[in-house]
Amino acid sequence: MKYIGAHVSAAGGVQNTPIAAHEIGAKAFALFTGSSNRWVSKEPTTATIDDFKRNCEKFGYTPDVILPHDNFLINLGSPDEKKLALSRKSFYDEMHRAELLGLKLLNFHPGSHLNQMPEDECLNLIAESINITLDKTSGVTAVLESTAGQGSNLGWRFEHLAHIIDKVEDKNRIGVCVDTCHSHSAGYDLFSPEGYNKTWQEFDDIIGSQYLKAMHLNDNMRTLGSHIDRHASIGDGSLGREFFIRLVNDPRFDNMPLILETPNPDIWEEEIKWLYDSIQPDNNIQPNK
Repeated sequence: MKYIGAHVSAAGGVQNTPIAAHEIGAKAFALFTGSSNRWVSKEPTTATIDDFKRNCEKFGYTPDVILPHDNFLINLGSPDEKKLALSRKSFYDEMHRAELLGLKLLNFHPGSHLNQMPEDECLNLIAESINITLDKTSGVTAVLESTAGQGSNLGWRFEHLAHIIDKVEDKNRIGVCVDTCHSHSAGYDLFSPEGYNKTWQEFDDIIGSQYLKAMHLNDNMRTLGSHIDRHASIGDGSLGREFFIRLVNDPRFDNMPLILETPNPDIWEEEIKWLYDSIQPDNNIQPNK
């Protein structure tokens, strides 16, 4: 079964996100549990937590299909000691808020070496940061997001993600979210049928398919191997509609959150409906509305 949704707004509080997801016909959703651009956010109150859980239950969202994203300031591989300390504290806070809300996943960008350290050293530092946080929390899986390789960002090669996973002590609490735009820009040919199959075989060979916990469904405003992160609406980029038809009919991506981060929230409902309508009739699942 496919669980397709979008990264919805938490305006008015995280308790409203299940309502926002339901209104666009989503069967899954992503959210920020705090500010996306601040180091520190308040813990949700008991009332907020209760309302969030109640709304999730009301609209049928289990923790398996909810994908919170951490804030954009965090760099778990920072070569700057002060920024690394801030990042680790903020990452812990993100994991703790997910715990409080009863969630099981936390999506995050691996980190950047800022051209100040070797790649392997930065990857080791990222893994160390994850281990520190996993030791202090429970129940939430740290989900590494594949990147486009823009600037000094790591995580654009499957080998980067495998290196981090190899160094993480609790293999039961580490996973990967493949962003389709990012990975295409990173050089993985998801457009052609041959490239599509080769990409997922490489993922399985290098990382292991058991670590794939979620996906971001974004078309690519740029081209294969551009190393530029620019999301496009479904069908408006270099991946095209045929790629997404192929993906939503691929059983490898059942039972995980498939999240739109496409640039126009006004058409998310339309995009979600089109993706569900593109599932072959014998597997067709209607939107949650």
